[in-house]
Amino acid sequence: MRVIGLTGGIGSGKSYIASIFETLGVPVYNADIQAKKLIQTHPDAITAIKDAFGSSSYLSDGTLNKKWIASLVFKNKEKLKVLNTIVHPLVQSDFESWCEKWRQTKTQKYVLKEAAILFETGSYKKIDATILVTSSKKIRIQRVISRDTCTVAQVEQRMNNQWDDAKKIPLADYILDNSENSSIKDEVSKLHQQLVGF
Repeated sequence: MRVIGLTGGIGSGKSYIASIFETLGVPVYNADIQAKKLIQTHPDAITAIKDAFGSSSYLSDGTLNKKWIASLVFKNKEKLKVLNTIVHPLVQSDFESWCEKWRQTKTQKYVLKEAAILFETGSYKKIDATILVTSSKKIRIQRVISRDTCTVAQVEQRMNNQWDDAKKIPLADYILDNSENSSIKDEVSKLHQQLVGF
């Protein structure tokens, strides 16, 4: 069973692409969703985050104080790096356990790991191949504004914490352009057939 990484900058539509793969029967591990779960539930993550960012990191009901953390990390790359250093090893361990369960079923040619910062963290080196979802900056900004009801400046601030596509493209094995591409489902289906054929 091969492990394929699926990544793309904020607003590129990588989650939409992942959903197409899922309809084709491909198991998808969403690293960003799992990271949010682990931050809320894993004792090591909770302790380390409180130590790094203070007791205000969690609300009285035990949930992560997202606004507080966002206000700290999205404006400060060093603090974002600290947060990633806490979370990513836990996500990697969780992902490896998830993969092992699929390996034991012997039913899949490949699985997908969907992650926003696959290249930035270096975790792409631990998988068999990568798919990069690209889209124009203008479209990406529009998508995020409509999805998260935020400002252009806020979206650009988040974009600045990710690599530009120009830096990712040379590292990617496959590229899917999702800039209002009406044939994107067909392209995903063709790529799926190619990956199954390995």
